[in-house]
Amino acid sequence: MRKLVVLKLDGDLHLGVQVTLEIGEEGKRPTTETTGKLPPNLDMATAIDQWQFTYRSLWKFTRIKAKKIIYDGSISQRRKECDTKASEVREYLNNWLLSESFRPVREKWLKHLMPDEEIRVLIRTHCLQLKKLPWHLWDLVDRDYLKAEVVLSVPESEPVTAVSQTSPFRNKIRILAILGDSEGIDVEQDRQLLEKLPDAATTFLVEPEYSDIDDKLWKQPWNILFFAGHSKSEGETSCIYINKTDKLTIDQLRYALRNAVANGLQLAIFNSCDGLGLARELQDLQIPQIIVMREPVPDKVAQKFLKHFLEVFSSGQSIYAAVRTARQRLKGIEKEYPGASWLPVISEHPAVVPMTWAKLRIPKTRRLGTLLLLSLLITVGVLGVRHQGGLQTWELLFYDKFMRSRPQEKQDSRLLIVTVTEDDLYLPEQKQRSGSLSNLALAKLLDKLAQLQARTIGLDIYRSDPVQPNQAFLTTRWKTDDNFFGICKVSDRTQNYPGVPPPKGVSPQRQGFSDIVPDSDNVVRRHLLAMQPADPTSLCTAPYALNAQLAFHYLEKEGIFAKYTTSGDLQLGEKVFKRLRSRSVSKGEFHMGGYQQVDTGGYQILLNYRSYQGSPLEFAPKVTLTDVLRGKVNPEQVKDRIVLIGTTAQSFRDYSPTPYITGQGYSQEIPGVILQAQMVSQLVSAVMDGRPLISALPVWGELLWIWGWAVVGGAFGVAVSQTLAFVVLQTFPWRDRSRLYLLLAGGGILGGLYIVCLILFYQGIWVPLVPSTLVLVLTGGTVAIYLSSQQSQRQLISTT
Repeated sequence: MRKLVVLKLDGDLHLGVQVTLEIGEEGKRPTTETTGKLPPNLDMATAIDQWQFTYRSLWKFTRIKAKKIIYDGSISQRRKECDTKASEVREYLNNWLLSESFRPVREKWLKHLMPDEEIRVLIRTHCLQLKKLPWHLWDLVDRDYLKAEVVLSVPESEPVTAVSQTSPFRNKIRILAILGDSEGIDVEQDRQLLEKLPDAATTFLVEPEYSDIDDKLWKQPWNILFFAGHSKSEGETSCIYINKTDKLTIDQLRYALRNAVANGLQLAIFNSCDGLGLARELQDLQIPQIIVMREPVPDKVAQKFLKHFLEVFSSGQSIYAAVRTARQRLKGIEKEYPGASWLPVISEHPAVVPMTWAKLRIPKTRRLGTLLLLSLLITVGVLGVRHQGGLQTWELLFYDKFMRSRPQEKQDSRLLIVTVTEDDLYLPEQKQRSGSLSNLALAKLLDKLAQLQARTIGLDIYRSDPVQPNQAFLTTRWKTDDNFFGICKVSDRTQNYPGVPPPKGVSPQRQGFSDIVPDSDNVVRRHLLAMQPADPTSLCTAPYALNAQLAFHYLEKEGIFAKYTTSGDLQLGEKVFKRLRSRSVSKGEFHMGGYQQVDTGGYQILLNYRSYQGSPLEFAPKVTLTDVLRGKVNPEQVKDRIVLIGTTAQSFRDYSPTPYITGQGYSQEIPGVILQAQMVSQLVSAVMDGRPLISALPVWGELLWIWGWAVVGGAFGVAVSQTLAFVVLQTFPWRDRSRLYLLLAGGGILGGLYIVCLILFYQGIWVPLVPSTLVLVLTGGTVAIYLSSQQSQRQLISTT
């Protein structure tokens, strides 16, 4: 555990300094405290001023713009004198820190700190004179406690207001690098060092305008701010030279830098000259950590420091270890550049949580692992609810909406529907009717259709009553007419009797059942093609539906015959009609598409309604019984067509709800004969025209589809958490604009999901919209809440 040592210094070298020492573990309250005093030391004040004067006379090309210092003598003499002055300052410093009045502080240090511990020594003072002292040369730090690093700070401060020290799930550290006026120096070396950093995304501003810097600091979040170029401090004001003609004071960047801190700026590195003034002003803006050069810095020293610092810091070690190592490496060039190791210094906010390169990012593997785990858990939960039928109602509602949203199709010209309307009930031929159609009217109708050369005729009207002896010709026609098909009913759930028999005399090969399979809301979405009667006493034993019999007969004339594949699926020509069936997966029953809790008995497929002018009623040509009997039908409407005969009279209530809706918002009902015709059209159009059938993805396909949208939701949740963190501390108009962008992005993703599902439905593929939407929203919300809570915890830690 790293130890924190705080030395609060109140006073100066002329009047003496009151000292308070605090010792504790990093991140916790101090456990040890004592006080002491350092006497006035005018000799050291003079020595530090002389060293500074001698040092500044050495360099012609440094990263400072200032008046030239006139100094006589050779460069070697100046270097030697600079070394001498440095030694004097070091001697004065350590003698001063051995003062009797300072002994309680020193003894408390030695008692509570071990030489092998990593120690952060925080010098908290307002006095610039004390900040100029080379505290890193204190014998306790430089000789006995080799893992200690001295850091400058201020006595009082407010808590850090940064949202968080890390960017959640960010895999790149964001660096804004400003390369200012480079007259006489080489900042290109700085650029090359930054470009080589691992896991970093660096944006360079080369000799920018003020507006460029301001925009970047306001509009984007940054982890590190870097400056290389000329700078200087004069009195209470410091400035940086951003290009050959312009300079910026820290005050001019005040609001932009505060915004950057609020958005996560953790470290500012000013690899330029005379940085103590910069550090003082930057610290007032609550930038957590700042690295500056205390004096004018030769170009080579600046480059060497940056190289060694970045190597250590980006390897994962602390900023203190990185600065300490880089400073020690500079010792090796002090023969040419005296005082080089004195230059780099850290100035930081007292409440900062010490940062490392790893704290600025979360490894990619951890990021992906967390995201995938959350998305997988939520996907499993939603699939569990779906398997129990909890989402079926909603899935079918959106199925209906997709059905209604499809483009309009042409009428199916292969069919003709002969309807028996309310007016047709009062025709002279209908006088002896016992239902919707008398035997006489039916006989005349069949004669007319035969004359007009209908290819296939289906009667969607029950004929259970016996034919009268004087109408035996009708029975004869049914027996001999190979293109006529009659209807029967296998069972009736609303009545307690075993079905309705087919017309007497119609051979079993030309019988078809009328049974349909409405869903729990009574809407017909499925097409029942074949079944075996569950009741052996049923009066209807037809194995196929009437619509299937009509389609088979019509297609046989085209040379296309029904057969079954090895997997048991019906095949007509090249078209395979995959049945709606249960599929066992890990002891559970997964059904086709949105159907989870449904009876899939018999041979069922999904019914792909054909609509014309937005309605399933007008999808095929229709004529009335009167039109046919009175010869008002164009022969071309009948020749080689499939003709279905049925009633549309409201008094007989042979109507079924469909996925379509009326203008009043109610489910649109269609007569039974129209429903049978829809089913015939589906079979024939699929074979002859390649019209798509509606099918669902396989189980594994649905799982991957739903999980994939969960991952998308998780990724969006990361963006939400980052945006929320950005929004909280923004001002108008950025706050409202950011929220608007967030809403638009979320709406765009949901809209995109809907559009993709709709397009696939147009192609006949029913993909899960409702569960995909749920996992997308739930995963996104969970990830956003989780990361926001983590950010809050980190913020709480950083302010305690």
